[in-house]
Amino acid sequence: MTLFDVYPLFPVNIVRGKGCHVWDDKGTEYLDLYGGHAVISIGHAHPHYIEAISRQVGQLGFYSNSVVNTLQQQLAGRLGKACGYEDYRLFLINSGAEANENALKLASFHTGRTRVLSAQKAFHGRTSLAVEVTNNPKIIAPINANGHTTFLPLNDLEAWKAELAKGDVAACIIECIQGVGGIQLATAEFMQGLRQACDETGTVLICDEIQCGYGRSGKFFAHQWLEVAPDIITVAKGIANGFPMGAVLISPKFEAVYGQLGTTFGGNHLACAAALAVLDVIEGEGLIENARKIGEFLLSEIKNLGNERIKEIRGRGLMIGIELNEPYKEVRQRLLFDKHVFTGCAGTNVLRLLPPLCLSMEEAEEFVERLRKTLPTPSL
Repeated sequence: MTLFDVYPLFPVNIVRGKGCHVWDDKGTEYLDLYGGHAVISIGHAHPHYIEAISRQVGQLGFYSNSVVNTLQQQLAGRLGKACGYEDYRLFLINSGAEANENALKLASFHTGRTRVLSAQKAFHGRTSLAVEVTNNPKIIAPINANGHTTFLPLNDLEAWKAELAKGDVAACIIECIQGVGGIQLATAEFMQGLRQACDETGTVLICDEIQCGYGRSGKFFAHQWLEVAPDIITVAKGIANGFPMGAVLISPKFEAVYGQLGTTFGGNHLACAAALAVLDVIEGEGLIENARKIGEFLLSEIKNLGNERIKEIRGRGLMIGIELNEPYKEVRQRLLFDKHVFTGCAGTNVLRLLPPLCLSMEEAEEFVERLRKTLPTPSL
């Protein structure tokens, strides 16, 4: 048997990591500005994380959700205090796509409606409902093309209000910083107006914080920069630093009904131990403040390069898009193979930076220098 070939792979076999660095099987060291696609929040192989999950797996790795799991209760309390939503309730699952699936089902149960508004360039996952609200026809299978979703331009408030006025929309789902969409930022004016319009029409506002949340933007959630409170918040990726986990944060307006939602593996003991360790490190090492500080430095320094091959720099915290005036492929490969830096990408010409939140000033400075050498200005 061989692997089902669905990923275009770089010929690099990563076997070890520490902090913001990884090593391949040949011993080559790389600066990780990708974080395994925004998953590595506290850094690779953090000693507290290793100790916490090792201790837990030696006690109990898994039991079903048919019994009390005090680790789940601890995580709910800790997370509520950390993010400022202590009156919300927590439903734990295994991934970001599952988080969005359950958020959309809750919205539909709550409103009795079936239509959803999503943003152009949005990405919310590849499972049934999640892919239906993802603006990429190439990955929506015929069985998922049910016509429930209307895609609208991000930040075009009047277009969203016009659709909401029809009174049949169950939910609006928004990434306040689009990741796959190329690091496009929602504005405060748009989000505050959308919040008001959702209230007036009885529509559920869902903020997808799977990539832009958990401290990456320099606040716990990206929507907190915009001074809005969604009805449902979805998280994953950085919540457990690589252990598969997702979560839905649910406002008090929703009723919990036995059997309506469920999961086999979600919120298992090992996952909760990992997530609690992540919160320990984020709080103990000031990683949200670090993300804000280092992100501001990177945005400023990359802009100050004044390189004509860079069209625009956008982002918040350690979620940054470098839009090039050319396809990203060559630049990304040169960064990886010549300068030994991992970066992400979006669209055809955007380099995406999603490093661990522990990225230091020295590492940020080193990246800027490697980028400068990768993008020399052509001689006149």
